[in-house]
Amino acid sequence: MTPDSALQQYFGFSEFREGQREIVDKILAGQDGLVVMPTGGGKSLCYQIPALLKPGICIVVSPLLALMEDQVEDLKSRGIRALSLSGKLKEEDLVRLLDNTVFGKFDLLYLSPERLQQELVLSRLKELPVCLIAIDEAHCISQWGFDFRPAYLKCAVLRELHPHTPVIALTATATPQVLNDVVNLLELNTPLIFKDSVYRPNLIYSVTATEDKRYRLRQLLTRYPGSAII
Repeated sequence: MTPDSALQQYFGFSEFREGQREIVDKILAGQDGLVVMPTGGGKSLCYQIPALLKPGICIVVSPLLALMEDQVEDLKSRGIRALSLSGKLKEEDLVRLLDNTVFGKFDLLYLSPERLQQELVLSRLKELPVCLIAIDEAHCISQWGFDFRPAYLKCAVLRELHPHTPVIALTATATPQVLNDVVNLLELNTPLIFKDSVYRPNLIYSVTATEDKRYRLRQLLTRYPGSAII
């Protein structure tokens, strides 16, 4: 199976978006990657396609339980073997799922960074034939890792467990300092760095001075029909 045939068979797309095929090819060749794409730009495909083509399992670290569960359900609906280690699991269920990943055949395993602090999880991950490590929402390593969710700083333990496995970090937006933190803290080795434009022609940001906020709000809602967040 090729990247193009996997894209068509599992996701129904006839061609990759700009940059995606280059990233996929580099990951398949064993190179690390750092991908900056806007939300909805197709970041997930950059690790999901290699996960389908490489023998072994792809470990995906994600900070949001709901996001993990949504992605896993979507992948299952496409015939892709995926599972997640949610925070709601009882210990016996966690052991069972980890055993399934060791002895079963899964393409992707999603887990939170906090799971990397559990010796049971680390011992099982060490046994897995890991083909790719994907760190989603990678900006959290820099912006959250030092205080809000320090477990994010432990993501590099996956590189220690599987030193020859490529690592791809993905985020929607990041400053140069954050990108530098991600490269250093994940110990990325001469990564391919891909930065897509975050410009969205349908989005604007403006500040308006007004004495009657409610009147001004009604004006805006009338001018721009459809859904709005206030």
